[in-house]
Amino acid sequence: MELATQALLEGEGEGLILRAREQVSGRGRQGRPWRSPPGNLYMSILIDPAPRLAETANLSFVAGLAVWRAIADLIPGAGLRLKWPNDVLLDGAKLAGLLLEVPYAGKPAVLGLGLNLRTAPTDTPYPATSLPPRATGPVDRDEATEAIALRLAETLRQWRQEGFASIRADWQAVAHPIGTPLTVRLAPETVLKGTFDGLGEDGHLRLQTADGLRAIPAGDVILA
Repeated sequence: MELATQALLEGEGEGLILRAREQVSGRGRQGRPWRSPPGNLYMSILIDPAPRLAETANLSFVAGLAVWRAIADLIPGAGLRLKWPNDVLLDGAKLAGLLLEVPYAGKPAVLGLGLNLRTAPTDTPYPATSLPPRATGPVDRDEATEAIALRLAETLRQWRQEGFASIRADWQAVAHPIGTPLTVRLAPETVLKGTFDGLGEDGHLRLQTADGLRAIPAGDVILA
């Protein structure tokens, strides 16, 4: 994502896609290191949040939904689900992860994406997986990039024209179902357990706990 951030300073705008065959300093949410061995898809995309600058945070859900749609196009019938806020799961294991950053006010956001095309890490605190084989052969990086770019443009258009309510409805339709048990880590010493109660109008996770309904703006979610 550092190269994409540099591209912003050089005047690049929405639509720029940068890919890497391997990342030696990849990172995930909260700055955690992310293993990025050769064979998978690693890309950064510039996205202009205009004309909905006040809703820039919602781009995380726009991007997650777009990637879900792209993978569903590539592997029809696969057991794909979205996990809050934007992980793509295959049969309950993480297949793709996204990270949205806004390095500079007034400039496009940077979307970082990792999709396990060939291999999946084994040292994660949650199950991870890679794309299953197809009768027509494995999905390659070019095919996956094209599918994601197409679906991202389409889903951005939906968000800009119809607003977040439309994205929210479509996101919930392909996310883990209402009532799914969740564990949410807010901080190293703060862990909440409850069941999924949907996505709030502001994008917050709605968690039904023993003490009542909680709205979670940020945290690590594990299906458990």
